[in-house]
Amino acid sequence: MTALIFFMIVLAYLGGSISSAVLISRLYRLPDPRSHGSGNPGATNVLRTGNRSAAVWVLLLDIMKGTLPVYLGWFLEIGPLYLAFIGMAACLGHMFPLFFHFRGGKAVATALGTLLPLGMDMAGLMMLTWLVCLGLFGYSSLASLLTALVAPLYVYFIKPEYTLSVSLLSCLIILRHHGNISRLYHRQEKPIIDRFKKEDKDEENSAER
Repeated sequence: MTALIFFMIVLAYLGGSISSAVLISRLYRLPDPRSHGSGNPGATNVLRTGNRSAAVWVLLLDIMKGTLPVYLGWFLEIGPLYLAFIGMAACLGHMFPLFFHFRGGKAVATALGTLLPLGMDMAGLMMLTWLVCLGLFGYSSLASLLTALVAPLYVYFIKPEYTLSVSLLSCLIILRHHGNISRLYHRQEKPIIDRFKKEDKDEENSAER
């Protein structure tokens, strides 16, 4: 079992190291997300290019990077604590990808993917919380931080045996957002909602002309 757990952790890290944002951006001939916008290779930054189709693909692939290894570990009857290590390995692969010079993203979508094997009720609550926070405040980073903070509470009431596992993942996500926390505190973070409202308005004005 120890060898199996080690293998799954390595596999999860290697899978997480495949940067969906960089690959999809190359496929769509978009700017490299590591040098565009916020510099974060994730779905939100790809969305800043205006190509929503590419952003959706990045989001789905990033979620799968977390879901597949954790689900496989659950299928192999690996315990909750070790499933947390597998999930964290997938997130660490996304944050520090071996194949992309260790320049990765925040792993929010990948962390969500690791929670999908716990059930759609859990995943649905997480997505709803993120969307509500985004709608209220307009900041993707703040929505991710607040969702990470309440995730252990949700798990405690739904599947308490995974509380420690999800708490570890939440801590990892929050630590990765240290730069965003600083910008939010100094009111330097750029909201994403206003940006796309402005773009949609510009498109409508162009159509009217």
